[in-house]
Amino acid sequence: MSATSIHRPTTSISHDRSITQTPTSVASTTPHGGGESMSMDSQERSSDEEPSLEGAYDPEAVESRWQDRWVNEEIYAYESDPERDPNTTYAIDTPPPTVSGSLHMGHLYGHTLQDFSARFQRMHDGDVLFPFGYDDNGIASERLTETELDIEHQEYERREFQQLCREVCTEYEAEFTEKMQGLGTSIDWSNTYKTIEPRVQRISQLSFLDLYEKGREYRKKAPAIWCPECETAISQVETEDDERHSHFNDIAFDVVSDGTDRDEFVISTTRPELIPACVSVFVHPDDEANQDLVGETARIPIFGHEVPIIEDERVDMEKGSGIVMCCTFGDQNDIEWYQAHDLPLRVAIDETATMTDLAGPYEGLSTEEAREAIVEDLDEEGYLRDRWEITHAVGVHERCDTPVEYRVSKQWYVEILDHKEEYLEAGREMDWFPEKMFTRYRHWIEGLEWDWLISRQRDSGIPFPVWYCEECDHPIMADKEDLPVDPLSDEPPIDACPECGHDEFEPEEDVFDTWATSSLTPLINAGWDWDADAEEFTMEKPELYPFDLRPQGHDIISFWLFHTIVKCYEHTGEVPFDATLINGHVLDENREKMSKSRGNVVAPDEVLAEYPVDAVRFWAASAAVGDDFPYQEKDLRAGEKLLRKLWNASKLVDTLAPAHPEEPADLEPIDRWLLAELDDAVSELTAQFEAYEFAKARDRLRTFFWNTFCDDYLEIAKGREDNPSTQYALRTAHRTFLELWAPFLPHVTEEIWQAVYAGENTDLNEASIHTRAWPAPQGYEADLEAGETAMEVISALRRYKSENQLPLNADLESVSVYGPIEGFEDAIRNVMHVQELTLLADEPEVTTEVAAIDLDYSTLGPKFGSKVGEIDSGIESGEYEIDDDAGVLRVAGEELEGELFEVELERTYSGDGEMIETESAVIVLE
Repeated sequence: MSATSIHRPTTSISHDRSITQTPTSVASTTPHGGGESMSMDSQERSSDEEPSLEGAYDPEAVESRWQDRWVNEEIYAYESDPERDPNTTYAIDTPPPTVSGSLHMGHLYGHTLQDFSARFQRMHDGDVLFPFGYDDNGIASERLTETELDIEHQEYERREFQQLCREVCTEYEAEFTEKMQGLGTSIDWSNTYKTIEPRVQRISQLSFLDLYEKGREYRKKAPAIWCPECETAISQVETEDDERHSHFNDIAFDVVSDGTDRDEFVISTTRPELIPACVSVFVHPDDEANQDLVGETARIPIFGHEVPIIEDERVDMEKGSGIVMCCTFGDQNDIEWYQAHDLPLRVAIDETATMTDLAGPYEGLSTEEAREAIVEDLDEEGYLRDRWEITHAVGVHERCDTPVEYRVSKQWYVEILDHKEEYLEAGREMDWFPEKMFTRYRHWIEGLEWDWLISRQRDSGIPFPVWYCEECDHPIMADKEDLPVDPLSDEPPIDACPECGHDEFEPEEDVFDTWATSSLTPLINAGWDWDADAEEFTMEKPELYPFDLRPQGHDIISFWLFHTIVKCYEHTGEVPFDATLINGHVLDENREKMSKSRGNVVAPDEVLAEYPVDAVRFWAASAAVGDDFPYQEKDLRAGEKLLRKLWNASKLVDTLAPAHPEEPADLEPIDRWLLAELDDAVSELTAQFEAYEFAKARDRLRTFFWNTFCDDYLEIAKGREDNPSTQYALRTAHRTFLELWAPFLPHVTEEIWQAVYAGENTDLNEASIHTRAWPAPQGYEADLEAGETAMEVISALRRYKSENQLPLNADLESVSVYGPIEGFEDAIRNVMHVQELTLLADEPEVTTEVAAIDLDYSTLGPKFGSKVGEIDSGIESGEYEIDDDAGVLRVAGEELEGELFEVELERTYSGDGEMIETESAVIVLE
């Protein structure tokens, strides 16, 4: 492939779903197969076909049509108004995903959770900003470009390579847009940004200049964490521990001075390749066994140079021999010793993890190769005393899993260690959902050991707006009015150095760390900029800041969340958002982390080819926020069934009641009860959505809709379709259910709403159900307990007729009820055709007997052995005693604890007629 050709990434969701739209239009929705198809008589529908309840629900046509309309008609567009009360605007600081890969289950899950909140808040409070960003800045996009074009960045001038990165990323961004729109998210596609676009470059460079002027940044030549694979310095947050196999090596060092009787001592190390970089040996001041070595000189085996033996309290006496070598550099301790004791610098490993000339005969070997070669030579020359296998934590770069090194280089830092308490306090000011995630944030801050290193030695990124005097190295900052600038191609704002008067300058070649820009997303979306006339920073959309919500995964709390708080707090003095919503990860069905190496990755493309988008959204609401949870198809199948239930229930309601009945002067008790129950559900669901308890809201709504409304009330309504009270209750409940389901199931609710309600009534003629007001309790009052019991009675009588093959309109001569049904007697009589209904003051005489005793033989057998047969015989003959107070079963001379048995009780009615029991009532039919 030529260096300048771009291979368009595939945009096919499945073999029969072809995406060809531009990034501003929606992708075609997948067909849905797999067993019970939602589209029984599916046929192609044009995007402008009118909504209809005719036929079976066809998600393939419905979902793609509404996704198109929502985008094309800008249903979710946010219009800024600086005069607007910020309390009436809900702003979401959405995470900009990297464009270096396909949509994965984490994207699908996380963005769907965000959409639940956006859709609810849009209906509940009105104005919502739900933007979208693309993180096309930094190492990820650079690696993508190199892989996609089969090139290396070193082959190009920086600006040329950056242009290639932009072209490749633009292709992937188009694909990502299409797939995100195919999820039905209510993103405002007129409010998008890229982390490399000129506007964002300006904001990122303004941030650098502002922090520099505030004294919060510095440039220093010092040891830094280095990734040999990416060939760049990285920050502490980009490293993680990985368990790796290694060896401990006991190596003998000669003592060359005369202050001790010892000729040698032993040091244990996992990194013998660092021996040529050894600059000293350390002993703890309290280590009496090795105090004779302090002040002496050691000779380094094989390499022969001599180093001092020094005492220092940072030595771990419990590790190895208690004597350690200091190399420049192997770890954080080496760096601290180097700085504290002013030790020399010996660089044996270069920026690519290759041994330098300091390593003598091992020059040019990789660190792994040198490690084995040095160990062999140590053994051959008699210095290797012992060697054994271990597994230990190794610091690696989180992007490429390469073990990190520590190298001295000149880098830019943001000073953060002195403000740790302020960042902790900022975290305490936020609401955390779930609250337990604050602990992760606190632990990260408490464990910080480095200031934030923000410079990267890469080609793809935002340049530092800095030049340096060639004579005195004085930094020259760009003027704010000139940003964005690239020092490699732009001239500095002055002709001579203000420090020494020299007129030649060196441009800064480094670029910003990706997180130095991504951490500015609240300021980017609020339009933060420098007002040259007012000489102050202003915001184009001040009503947005601080943002209401920061949604993100728990794995980037130390990356994105922490750094955003750092940047925004330092710039504005405010916490950048009121609350943070931390989602967990999607696991496989065995609760294992998905990974390509395990072969357990579930691809969203495959899921969306099998199931409707709304069914996938139903699944996404199945877990408590913050918890990792398994991908389980049963939730997707449950979502499909719910869509059918909602569709079919809507068609039934359409046959039972006119679309817009008038409210009667008096509602009948059963209808008033339904609306009172609905009020109660609305209150509970509103509180759950406000607390981001989506799983609880989903389950509460499903139970009420499916069990109470569909299974019970709709069956009642079938015989009361001419009753104005029932007609009004039916339609009121149905409209409310559509509105309540709208955040979870946006496509099917939109289709039903537009087919039934929009256009016929001015009050309901909205552009979308998703721009309607969220339901509010209407103040209906009823005896909820009595109504619930009455529904139980009606369901029980309906089941009785069915089991006895009686028509549902068959008369029941006499029914007696014990239970709270006051006020609903007429409803029971009329619905179930009861000629005589009696409300009993006392419970009928019911005898409770033991029907069976089930034993746990898996535990019983090992405990009682051959006695099990006698226990069985005793139970069968009735020769046993159940002690309810003690919770034990006495039989065959033994006493069985409660966990060994379970009693099945049977209640028997001895009076006239047939008894039926429900949870709250006893019913007798004569």
